[in-house]
Amino acid sequence: MTPLSSFARFAWGVLAYNVAVVLWGALVRATGSGAGCGRHWPACNGQVMPQLASTHTMIEFAHRATSGIALLLVLAMLVWAWRAFPRGHLVRRGAALSTAFIIAEALLGAGLVLFELVADDKSAMRAFSMSAHLVNTFLLLGALTLTGWWASGGAPVRVRKQGALGAVLLTAVGATILVGATGAVTALGDTLFPKSAVGFDLSSTAHFLERLRIVHPLLAVVTSVYITAVGWMVRRARPSATTRRLAAILTALFAVQVAAGLVNIVLRVPIWMQLTHLFLADCVWIALVLTTASALAHEPAEARPAGSASCTPPPPRVQVR
Repeated sequence: MTPLSSFARFAWGVLAYNVAVVLWGALVRATGSGAGCGRHWPACNGQVMPQLASTHTMIEFAHRATSGIALLLVLAMLVWAWRAFPRGHLVRRGAALSTAFIIAEALLGAGLVLFELVADDKSAMRAFSMSAHLVNTFLLLGALTLTGWWASGGAPVRVRKQGALGAVLLTAVGATILVGATGAVTALGDTLFPKSAVGFDLSSTAHFLERLRIVHPLLAVVTSVYITAVGWMVRRARPSATTRRLAAILTALFAVQVAAGLVNIVLRVPIWMQLTHLFLADCVWIALVLTTASALAHEPAEARPAGSASCTPPPPRVQVR
């Protein structure tokens, strides 16, 4: 196995750091600390270094500080990619996409604060904003994952002429994003309307966030069955050791995630379990991106020249400075 380059190690490290920042962001929401810095952004309570007089202010300020570091790390990765890889290289594209998504992430977070869609706000706009924030977070983590994958020697992804496998994998990606978006709405409902008992309130008098709670677990169960079938299909259609291993990890992680979701409901969504559930969701998403990238890196048989024995040419070796 070829040792990872210094850039590849840095890219995977940036991904891991961003997962930690995402979890801290969930802690901000779960503890109702989104208004800890008032209606000020990027300053906190109008100050660059605020007085940390309350727990909410400490939690929110820490999230802003770590998010700022995440932005700087992604920008450093972009500059490094431009210096180390040639024009048109996939690593450059991955780093550029990562930069675009982390800027969008910062703007979405700023919008939540400036429009006061935090703390006890129960509006539909906040629910929509939380879903949009989660979708962008997934896209950011996906771009960072692909940057690390390509920097580690991963081959280009080919979507065209992949037949049924390409369609089912892209459907899995879309379904997982939808599960994550509904999960963000459910988590918001759990924060604003703490459960007093296990179950779902579907009465007409319940707030819409309470009635929507049932959507996420149902969609997650259906998607888990689908992902299991996709994992089996990938292992049959792409028997390479890396793809089979990634597909097996994906299937196992999704099963653990669904089980964690059930435990979360039974325990009435304690904060530590919410963070565990989100961490597993991020792991599932990263595993799905890697599985899809590995499976779709294989050139379809009908697209190969006659007599070709290799599915994909080896990735070009790039000297990283």
